[in-house]
Amino acid sequence: MEEYGPYIGRIDAALEAELALHPELELTGPLRYAITGGKRIRPIILVLAAESVGSADDNTYAAACAVELLHTESVIHDDIIDDETMRRHKDPFHIKYGQNTSILTGDFVLGLILKICSRLDNVRIADDLSTTAMMMSEGEAIEGRLENSGDVTFDDYLKVIEYKTATAFEVASKIGAILGGGSERQVEDLTGFGKNIGIAYQIKDDLNDWKNEDKLFNLLIKKSKDPRDIFDRMEEMLGGYSDKALACMRGIPEGAPRSMLETLVEFTKFKA
Repeated sequence: MEEYGPYIGRIDAALEAELALHPELELTGPLRYAITGGKRIRPIILVLAAESVGSADDNTYAAACAVELLHTESVIHDDIIDDETMRRHKDPFHIKYGQNTSILTGDFVLGLILKICSRLDNVRIADDLSTTAMMMSEGEAIEGRLENSGDVTFDDYLKVIEYKTATAFEVASKIGAILGGGSERQVEDLTGFGKNIGIAYQIKDDLNDWKNEDKLFNLLIKKSKDPRDIFDRMEEMLGGYSDKALACMRGIPEGAPRSMLETLVEFTKFKA
């Protein structure tokens, strides 16, 4: 928190500023509840990616809000699908406000993201965010199908986490590189960084939460002859994707932003 706290503070202030633009709307209050308490890892990556190749300005923080809002929208809907009873040590949104308000708030969030995109006036960024929203939904749909069938492979598992989780990390890093004025090679490198740290992040999260019966990863454990083989392979994959993320940073200038991005990767490498 000492190192990343200032970034979290500025991102929180930017999110509040976005909500303050619509104080009269019915769904602004509930949305404020939904965004409270997040780790802000995706918007932090976006801002640091911008700073690692150039600088961050108001547009950077607006884009960071768009990425965090997209994550928030997915959390609201995921919690309904998964029938979650706890989120960030408090009631999930659908328990606090009901399913109807949850669905409408998700739609409201997409409207806010479109408004931010219109202010950024960058077709490339708008296209990347819309593609990410589609892929996150696709990942959720694939996960539901696999859970219902009970038949899942490691390839299936990786596809789901790439779509559901890694795409948001990927787009955050890519947009940051674009807004920071990075070269096309730097945009490509930071995009790869985001994708790989996103996959590593979800693998680590699943390893820490392996007892959760609702996790897709749990199906892999159930169908294995020896669960230790699954854990060993997961640990191996985790290390591989973390190393790939770090390798993508070789072409990024040395400095505090790059160092902070690399430190985020090191967090994923702590043994579960």
